[in-house]
Amino acid sequence: MPISRTAFALAAGALASALPAAAQPAQAPAAAAAKDAPPERPVPPPTVSVTRHVGTFGGQRVAYTATASETHLKAEDGTPKAAIFSVSYVREPRDPSRPVVFLYNGGPGSGSVWLQMGAFGPKRVAIPSDARDDGAPPYPLLDNPDCLLDVADIVFVDPVGTGFSHTLGKTEGKDYWGVTADAKSVSQFIRLWLNDNGRWNSPKYIGGESYGTTRSAALVNQLEGAYNDVALNGIILISTILDFSADTFAQGNEMPYIMYLPTMAATAWYHHKVANPPATVEDFVAQARDFATGEYAAALLKGQRLPPDERARVRARLARFTGLSEAYLDRADLRVSDNRFYKELLRDRGQTVGRLDSRYTGKDYDQAGDRPDNDPSFYGIDGGYTAAINAYVRDDLGFRTDRSYQTIAGLGSWDWDLSDQGRDTTFYKNVAPYIGKAMRENAGLRIFVGAGYYDFATPLLGAEYSLSRTGFPADRIQFHYYHAGHMMYVHDEDRAKLARDVREFIRAR
Repeated sequence: MPISRTAFALAAGALASALPAAAQPAQAPAAAAAKDAPPERPVPPPTVSVTRHVGTFGGQRVAYTATASETHLKAEDGTPKAAIFSVSYVREPRDPSRPVVFLYNGGPGSGSVWLQMGAFGPKRVAIPSDARDDGAPPYPLLDNPDCLLDVADIVFVDPVGTGFSHTLGKTEGKDYWGVTADAKSVSQFIRLWLNDNGRWNSPKYIGGESYGTTRSAALVNQLEGAYNDVALNGIILISTILDFSADTFAQGNEMPYIMYLPTMAATAWYHHKVANPPATVEDFVAQARDFATGEYAAALLKGQRLPPDERARVRARLARFTGLSEAYLDRADLRVSDNRFYKELLRDRGQTVGRLDSRYTGKDYDQAGDRPDNDPSFYGIDGGYTAAINAYVRDDLGFRTDRSYQTIAGLGSWDWDLSDQGRDTTFYKNVAPYIGKAMRENAGLRIFVGAGYYDFATPLLGAEYSLSRTGFPADRIQFHYYHAGHMMYVHDEDRAKLARDVREFIRAR
């Protein structure tokens, strides 16, 4: 039998140790250490699985090819640095004039499982639509008529460290873990995909959810910010977070209290904590939005100079919109953080409300404290989605790997440096200007914004505020609202509405 590499190494080592000391050449410490170090494992070629399917989407019968694959990102010298996992769905026969949509989720650290298995992929996982826990397996995998394949080819992308994507060789994850580094890697992947699939002149869309909207802003800068640009037709923003000052409950920062108020109002309305409520949540949110950006914002900015009579008037209106008592609001100095709201709204019922989706309720270990033990709207769905992506990719798509799919990965420190914006961004993190610049320099670029009324992770007013500043062509930005939370597609009616809205957005180019 031929000698194995391991046996050969052992034999060579034994021979060297048997030689007289004088016969062995002297070695520098570094050389000796290099000799003793285990050899670097060769990088295997990318794993690729291609399968063919037929489904009915948007009322059309569609034949399509699914490609579950790794794409290697390489250094300038050709050294593989990372493997990006993606699933591409391309209608057959292939048509380069069809739009292509690149989709990813957020985190940072989230795989694309949520949008793929919940909203826009050809299969979806069935979990309760009425904000109940998804329970234990099995979780049904259903055909998804809301998949977008009737109007566009779709590529679901897992950035480095998420899903099955990972670094290669001696590359460290931190090389990709930052706003700009992450966007550069996804931009590199998109360019490679366009090369490999002959799609450079196709209409192109990028889209993400949650931090995926942050990624989209940084990504459009990488795609369109230089002269060798990849021009886009549209950006799909689902559950948007662009301006992080509006999301940070730091002492002295009044913005989050303003931004979160309409979401608190929607939640109070949903859980029947509002006396004489209007007939629809839309009406109540509109009233809360006007109050938040007007009288309430003015009161907060006055701080301790707020006159007692004005304080009393604002406190009474705030109690109506939040469903909280005036006594509690007085103790909180008219400022209720998100965590306190989750715990306080239904304290009399012994329940907390969800962060990702405040329709969900949970029960804590006890009823004391000012924050919930966990988020019932996350542990209410994670089991189903994790099982679904692993079963579907491995069984239906035939992708073979011994890696674990990272639905939500802990990536460690994230680099938030935005110095390429050309101004001091040390203390103010806002990626929305990337989108404004891209829109000003690309007359065909349009923006789709989808927001859930019951989303505390990325409140709807935050999205409106971020994209209504100076420098944004308002006539090319459209807003759509849904009766669910962060993942509005977990609600059956809103998944269908989201798909209709995005279809129309793509068709309207």
